[in-house]
Amino acid sequence: MTTNRTPNLLPDGSDSPRLLISAGPTHEPIDSVRYIGNRSSGRLGIDLADTAARAGWPVTLLLGPTAIRPIEERVHLVRYTSTADLEGCLNEHLPGCDILVMAAAVADYTPARPDPNTKLRRVPGKPLILELCPTPDLLAGCSRQARSDQLLVGFALEPRAELINSAHRKLERKKIDLIVANPLETMESASIEAQIIASPALRDIQQSTNGQITKAEFAIWLLPTLLEAWTLKKARATSGAR
Repeated sequence: MTTNRTPNLLPDGSDSPRLLISAGPTHEPIDSVRYIGNRSSGRLGIDLADTAARAGWPVTLLLGPTAIRPIEERVHLVRYTSTADLEGCLNEHLPGCDILVMAAAVADYTPARPDPNTKLRRVPGKPLILELCPTPDLLAGCSRQARSDQLLVGFALEPRAELINSAHRKLERKKIDLIVANPLETMESASIEAQIIASPALRDIQQSTNGQITKAEFAIWLLPTLLEAWTLKKARATSGAR
């Protein structure tokens, strides 16, 4: 475990990687006042953004509807509300980044027929039935349009017993480079217990926090690993390796 190291987040002989982070929940509109949401605070992504900005990395943070925000003024903050909003933000900002960290808790389903111009009225004795349709897989979409020198990182939040198998399946399904796997109970916690699952080309990057650490400590722990993985992937892209 390396949570107490002082990381070197500036690559030798090159510019710092441009970091794009998504964080926080999505709010999927039902009508003009109601939505379907989740309990993500965005804290993990915000801590990553603040830590990277303090180290001199150019950072863009796509942040969902949450009350907290980054401390560092150097973080370029872009707000979104729904999954559709976030998809538009990713399409705009992905081409300009070197590393994408998809830490947002994106809804899997959204109301099929939202009505943003009215408020649904309660009818006594009559249930309200909402039809939900699946949202697009935003990270898989990023993978399809990414350059060969971009590093794509996802998160897997799953019950502990299913965590590792689910992370491996997600890594393959989305065709990305790294998955940060953490158990379900850490979602609203101030701490995280994580394991990095990597694609075959980056298998040596795999490691674990070996227990719980705070999300601020996790940012310090994770960013040097992202730098190492990006450096390796960029070198392979430059050399034409597969």
